[in-house]
Amino acid sequence: MESQRSLLFIALMVVTYLLFSQWQAEKAPAPQQAITQEQAAAQGNADFVPESSNTLSNVTQPATASAKLITVVTDTFTMKINSQGGDIVEVKLHKYDTEQGNGIPYTLMQNGDRKYIAQSGLTGANGIDRTIKGRPIYSSAQTSYELTDDNLIVDLSFQDESGLNVLKRFTFEKNSYSVNVDYLIDNRTANSVSVQMYGQLKQSTVVSEAGSMMLPTYRGAAYSTSEERYEKYDFDEIKDANLSKATVGGWVAMLEHYFVSAWVPSAQDTNEIYTTYSSNYEAVVGFKAPAVIIDSGQEGKTSAIFYVGPKDQYVLDEIADNLGLTIDYGFLFMISKPLFWLLLTIQSFVTNWGVAIIIITLIVKGVMYPLTKAQYTSMAKMRDLAPKMAQLKERFGDDRQKMSQATMEMYRKEKVNPAGGCLPLLLQMPIFLALYWVFLESVELRHAPFVFWIQDLSAMDPYFVLPILMGASMYVMQKMQPMTI
Repeated sequence: MESQRSLLFIALMVVTYLLFSQWQAEKAPAPQQAITQEQAAAQGNADFVPESSNTLSNVTQPATASAKLITVVTDTFTMKINSQGGDIVEVKLHKYDTEQGNGIPYTLMQNGDRKYIAQSGLTGANGIDRTIKGRPIYSSAQTSYELTDDNLIVDLSFQDESGLNVLKRFTFEKNSYSVNVDYLIDNRTANSVSVQMYGQLKQSTVVSEAGSMMLPTYRGAAYSTSEERYEKYDFDEIKDANLSKATVGGWVAMLEHYFVSAWVPSAQDTNEIYTTYSSNYEAVVGFKAPAVIIDSGQEGKTSAIFYVGPKDQYVLDEIADNLGLTIDYGFLFMISKPLFWLLLTIQSFVTNWGVAIIIITLIVKGVMYPLTKAQYTSMAKMRDLAPKMAQLKERFGDDRQKMSQATMEMYRKEKVNPAGGCLPLLLQMPIFLALYWVFLESVELRHAPFVFWIQDLSAMDPYFVLPILMGASMYVMQKMQPMTI
C-alpha cells in the first residue's frame, strides 16, 4: 500500500538523519593555514603555563643545564620524555601497527609537524614551571630505561637556587597504558611554598583526519566534570572560547578514532578544567589542581594519572568515572555497552572477530524475531487487502474524503493496522544503530582479519563484494514488500 511505503520511507529517512547528525557533530575541523618555519622554530619555547596571581620571576637556570630526551620502553609503548619540563613528547604503541602487518608501531604522540604532546608541571605562587625562565630542566640518572619487571620508576630531579627540591616521578606498570605522575616536593627554603600541579594535552590543529558520513572520525578534546559526564570540545570551540570549569575530580582528554590520551587528577580534589588556543594553531586542554602549601623543612606531594593508548572500555572505566565514554556510542550507549560485552564474550569462544560479528547479528535478529514476524504478518495482511483497495478506488474515484473513510472502515473490519509493518521496524532501528556504533568504535576490530580477501574488519571491502551482496539483498527485500496499487 502507498501508506506502507511512505512509512518505510520515513523510517529510512530517520536513520539517514541520525547518521548525518552524528557525522555533523563529530566531523574533524577543516585544515587551517600551515605553520611557517618561523612559528615552528619558536613554538618550542612557547609552552603555555596556567596563569596564577603571581608575576613570573624569570629565574635563569645554570648555564650547564641542557635539555635531553629520555627514552622509556615498556611492553606496551616506547615513550620519550623531554628533560625540559618533563614533557611527554613521543609515544609509539607496540601492539598497534601504523598499517596492517607493516611492523611499524603506531605513533600516537609526537613533537613534529603534527604536534601532539602531554605536558605537566608546577605552577602557583612558587611553582618552578612559572619561576624558572624557559621551564626547569630536570636531571636523570639515565637517558634510557626499559621495563623488565612488573613496574618501572623513572625519577627526574630539580633544585632551584632557593633550596626547593622537586622530584618528578613517572611510574610505569607492566601491560598498562597508564602512567602515574607524582611531584615530590622537599621544601628546604626558609619560607612556606605554595604550588599547583597542572597537566595538559597540546595538539596541532593544522592537519585534520578525513571522515565520511558512514565512517565519522573525531579528533579533538573532551572533558568530564561532576555535572557533565562527558563533553566534547572540538578545536573550533577551543579557538572561539577558552573553557574554564571548576569541578571535583574530572578529567581531560584528546581523542581520535581508536586512541585516546587523558590526564586524570585526584577524584577528591576540586580541579580547574581549562582550554587555550595559540597563534601556532595549537589547541590545549588541561587541568589545574588545588594549591599544596608546604611549610619550611617539610615535604609535600601532588599527583595525577596519565593514560595514552587504545580506547579500551573496561580499562578506562577503572581509571576514572565516565572515562569509558570516550568510546563514543552516542546517545545509544546504554544499548551499545551490553552489545559490546556480548561481542567480546562471543569472540572469546570463536577467536575470530568476523565470526563473532556474524553470530551477534544472528542473536540480535533472533531476539527481535517476534517484532520481525509482526512486521511481515502485517505486510502480508496488507497484501491480501490489495484487491479490496482496488475496488474502493474504482467505487469512490477521486473523492479522497470518502475513500479515506472507507479505507479506515475496511481496516477496522479486517483488524489490520496500516502502520503495523513499520512500527516493529522503528523499534528495531535503535538496536541495530547501537550495534553499528559498536562495530565502528571498537579498537579490537582495527586490523582484525576475517577470511579470504577480508583482512581488516575496520576497512572497506577492497573488491566491493559485500556492498554488492548488500544491495542484492535490499533488492530482494524490496520485492517482498506489498505492491502499490
